[in-house]
Amino acid sequence: MAKLDETASGVFIIAVTPFKDDGALDLDSTDRMVDFYLERGVTGMTVLGIMGEAPKLTMEESRSFVRRVLARVEARVPVVVGVSSPGFAPMRELSAAVMDDGAAAVMIAPPSTLRTDDQIVSYYQMAAEVIGADTPFVLQDYPLTTDVIITPGVICTLIERLPSMVMLKHEDWPGLNKITAVRKAQTRRVSILVGNGGLFLPEELERGADGAMTGFAFPEMMVDVCKAHKAGDGERAHDLFDAYLPLARYEQQQGIGLAIRKYILHKRGAVGSAALRRPGPAPSTADIAEIERLIARQNKRLKEIG
Repeated sequence: MAKLDETASGVFIIAVTPFKDDGALDLDSTDRMVDFYLERGVTGMTVLGIMGEAPKLTMEESRSFVRRVLARVEARVPVVVGVSSPGFAPMRELSAAVMDDGAAAVMIAPPSTLRTDDQIVSYYQMAAEVIGADTPFVLQDYPLTTDVIITPGVICTLIERLPSMVMLKHEDWPGLNKITAVRKAQTRRVSILVGNGGLFLPEELERGADGAMTGFAFPEMMVDVCKAHKAGDGERAHDLFDAYLPLARYEQQQGIGLAIRKYILHKRGAVGSAALRRPGPAPSTADIAEIERLIARQNKRLKEIG
């Protein structure tokens, strides 16, 4: 697989990590999940992200899971692997392993201890050195989870100083003006893919994003919205987005959101079980009734827009 570069675009789905009902890693279901995503037109995959329950995996499980994904993908799309870690030693070990196995890049989120601009710049300079200058990396900017505020100025400084930074995973909220600021000030154009369940995708594309890197359980929505935007049909992009918005909103609930996503993916046949590895919640009976109603209404809206 070729390494990721600054031209990456489209939908890099944030993949869940399939577990069996007893919490064991489900590698057979991993094959089914990869097929599900590829059949819906994603242009890349990201595994071991924050929503992939990566901290609940052992190093051995992480490597086994990544190898299974890469084997099933068969180099049809690039695969990015999250390697965020409190320490650089495990980050170096996992990065080297997955790149040797055929990953296209790694993704690094900042530790929550970073507070100043200088600390953030220094951290990413060290991280880039640790993983090696020949390993492309994605900067994950997700302050709602990391509690680290990375300003447009700091992002542009990192773009300028670190050639191996090829993508910004933008997940600030509100963040539309941040995309505009980065695009205006950058000295080197890098790919910007956006998260937050795709809740602002049409507007983010219009601000200069190149696509999405998030895990909404209906990836075909993001694929079709990106295609419509690229074709210059903004109204079609918004119509498609509007049809899915209530369910995307529901899936973004803090705490329970991943359980909702896994329930829907299980319902759609993408994974063998909706289970999260402990500790983790499960949808209530009321949650499930609401999800089913939202899916039914979504299908109705899709028929209306054709």
